[in-house]
Amino acid sequence: MAEDHYQTLGVPRTASAEDIRKAYRELARKYHPDLHPDDDAAKEKFKKVQNAFDVLNDSSKREMYDRYGSSFEGVGGGGPGWGGGPFPGGGGFPGGGAGGFGGGEIDLESLFGGAGGFAEMFGGARGKASRGRRRPTQVPGEDVTARIQIPFRLAIDGGKTDVRLERAGTPETITVTIPQGLPDGSRMRLRGQGLPGANGGPAGDLVLQVGVDPHPVFRRDGDTLEVALPVTLSEAIAGAKVDVPTPWGTIALRIPPGTSSGRRLRAGGMGVRHANGAKGDLIAEVQVVVPDVTDAAIRDQLLEAARAAEAGASDARAHLRW
Repeated sequence: MAEDHYQTLGVPRTASAEDIRKAYRELARKYHPDLHPDDDAAKEKFKKVQNAFDVLNDSSKREMYDRYGSSFEGVGGGGPGWGGGPFPGGGGFPGGGAGGFGGGEIDLESLFGGAGGFAEMFGGARGKASRGRRRPTQVPGEDVTARIQIPFRLAIDGGKTDVRLERAGTPETITVTIPQGLPDGSRMRLRGQGLPGANGGPAGDLVLQVGVDPHPVFRRDGDTLEVALPVTLSEAIAGAKVDVPTPWGTIALRIPPGTSSGRRLRAGGMGVRHANGAKGDLIAEVQVVVPDVTDAAIRDQLLEAARAAEAGASDARAHLRW
């Protein structure tokens, strides 16, 4: 029974080209003959993996394989013959008609698995010569993973930073661009910055796991920035406009009269921003600061005024329940 190329690579039939290449890289590294010189089973598995990749990585071959299965590789090799092959229309090639071509262009080398396979089918020295000139199998390079820690402000603003890492045992420093609004725990992939491939294979990728330092004042929740905003007793009672710093400049935030601690005031669009135009908000939570009065007469006056204001007011702790 013919080998299913999708099963060989361990991918579904709906797999993207990138999924196929990724699966091939992993299996090629796992079963490469250089790593298993005395393991015939590994060599055989590698041959199947390579054959599956050769078909599925070529869009035209993959289309033929999806339509006709593995039989497209063996057309014309005996059996029903050129006029009675396994394809629709009775022809030995897809398309039917007297010659089986149906007016379309057929790539013989694609059908027969490459120039070497075509020559071998009909015999002769060309097949042997092709085998002698066969190129070494390309093996993609491995990905390199590194963890970096960046300041809170750089994650909000975006910009360039130097990253120190080790590739193939060699310490290096590279400059990377941090996108605006990058959250803590993000992964950045730099294509082709990993280990080099073998025999002309593509280089792997550099994968950066990004950690963000905490800010001493601001806290991030998604694209929202939160800050505790101290206000004086007089500002809380009478209302005021107070200056609040943000990543995008200082803003004047209005404190409504009679504001208590815990009230949350919103400044739209002053939170985390992204290059695509998305903007979060800034939330300032009011904290009323009671003055530290050392003068006894002033303290007594303040206390008397507070008690007079509280007279007849509802119990501030009435909502507390166990």
